[in-house]
Amino acid sequence: MDRTCPIKHLSILGSTGSIGKNVLQIVAMFPDRFIVEALAAKSDVELLAKQIRQFRPKLVSLFDESYANQLKKRLPKDISVQILFGEEGYQAVATHSRVDMVVSSMVGSAGLLPTLAAIQAGKEIALANKETLVMAGEIIMQEAKKYNVRILPVDSEHSAVFQCISGQRKSDVAKILLTASGGPFLHRPRNTFDSIQIKDALNHPNWEMGKKITIDSATLMNKGLEVIEAKHLFDISEQQIEVVIHPQSIIHSMVAFQDGSVIAQLGIPDMKGAISYALSWPERLPINQPVPDFAAIGRLDFERPDLEKFPCLAHAFNSCRIGGTLPAVLNAANEIAVQAFLDQKLAFIQIPDVIGQTMNCHQIDKQPNLSDIKEADQWARHQAYEIITNIQNSGENPV
Repeated sequence: MDRTCPIKHLSILGSTGSIGKNVLQIVAMFPDRFIVEALAAKSDVELLAKQIRQFRPKLVSLFDESYANQLKKRLPKDISVQILFGEEGYQAVATHSRVDMVVSSMVGSAGLLPTLAAIQAGKEIALANKETLVMAGEIIMQEAKKYNVRILPVDSEHSAVFQCISGQRKSDVAKILLTASGGPFLHRPRNTFDSIQIKDALNHPNWEMGKKITIDSATLMNKGLEVIEAKHLFDISEQQIEVVIHPQSIIHSMVAFQDGSVIAQLGIPDMKGAISYALSWPERLPINQPVPDFAAIGRLDFERPDLEKFPCLAHAFNSCRIGGTLPAVLNAANEIAVQAFLDQKLAFIQIPDVIGQTMNCHQIDKQPNLSDIKEADQWARHQAYEIITNIQNSGENPV
């Protein structure tokens, strides 16, 4: 390792989640390359306390004051750290004066405002919170250009695309091919979806992720959100984005060029590769990831996604095409529906129904500002909640 490389100072939004924990594992491997200045979490006080003891950040933030008070009681008196909470606390973590890079890995729409604040503070962004670009992609990319901020993708699919187009001319790109494992229900008959239980949906065949993103992978909504994210991140039309089912999850994504050539990025299904590349770009860190054993794998399979079986992906493509406030509505309705499923208030098969009904009720603003997007987000949450309540009251819910 080149010891002349500058130390990178990090803030991590969502440090107790799956991405955040992986980021800190990489940081621990390279203490001469990274310093953790600030951490933000929602409510996992115990894990955040452990992270503070190990990495000694100067600032942390939690969801509300009660969690902040719990954290204070868990920390020994010899640890000096500022503890904040709420939206102001998250934005303080995102804009910390000593930070070079902000890892945006909060789950859901909560990541939008802190990520935007980080961009406006001139911080480099390692982006794992896809909802930021889903909800406000045009605004985020305009602000990044205005403040000369680089956004480096952490999602394995977008990291793969980023690596495939490196050194290529944008005008030569014909199509982005986002691969999807297909989740746990790829080959399960659609007529049995009404009996899907939470444990079934959380049993992803390849990836270890948080509950929300794992459910999104089971419905293929996660891939739909990635389509919208890719459109903004790589400044490409939705007609140039294709989803390909690839059950082995070895090819993380591909880029096709106008001469018919296709470049693919391959690796084992582990987020550390994409995370480390974002943290160290344009270098590659020796993180001791194994190369796929291609002889043992034997074959790589591909198929088209079934949009009738997985209508969430169709909803996402539709909202990507229409744009405006509709992607924010899609995202908000999905968050409410997924949580209702996890709370056993909604059946798995009804998740896309709630999203579709919410989208159909929405009056789209084609040129929204940030306030309009936030208003659409709140409207969609209320509307989705009402739809779920009506389903429960009607007795249609088979949970």
